[in-house]
Amino acid sequence: MSRLTETYAAEVVPALLKQFGYTSTMAVPRVTKVVVNMGIGDAIQDGKAMDAAVEELAGITGQRPTITRARKSIANFKLREGMAIGCCVTLRGKRMYEFLERLMNLALPRVRDFRGANPRGFDGRGNYTLGVRDQLIFPEVSYAKVQKVKGMNVCIVTTARTDEEAKALLAGLGMPFRKN
Repeated sequence: MSRLTETYAAEVVPALLKQFGYTSTMAVPRVTKVVVNMGIGDAIQDGKAMDAAVEELAGITGQRPTITRARKSIANFKLREGMAIGCCVTLRGKRMYEFLERLMNLALPRVRDFRGANPRGFDGRGNYTLGVRDQLIFPEVSYAKVQKVKGMNVCIVTTARTDEEAKALLAGLGMPFRKN
């Protein structure tokens, strides 16, 4: 059992029960999955860029990514339907909590000039999306092996109905939100 799971059960659930007045502990919002997506535009010209990105994402998340392919052909981008243009991982359960713990406690504080995560990244339905500009903030990525800095999107999906509930949940888990 990870430290984040214990924090959720011991501290976050009672705090959210009190704050939002839920009648049952099962009504308290929880994180259901985390989707990490990495778009690789260079993969059109360089096939090895995709292999490197898949390897890095697998190292960061601890799970093998699926390759996302283009749905449409776009002539201006020299893109054809079916070409590999990115990779994505969906994390659930134990791996999800371990990834979130590393993201919040190790990776985000290593971002240069980090003042906190943007509190406007909520979608109106209780899900939070965070953009990371480079993969080097994760300790699993070797600086020597990286040819090109690539960013990624981290989407945290919760059972919360509103953005306010989701923000309280993530703040309770330790997400460092920026103070406006």
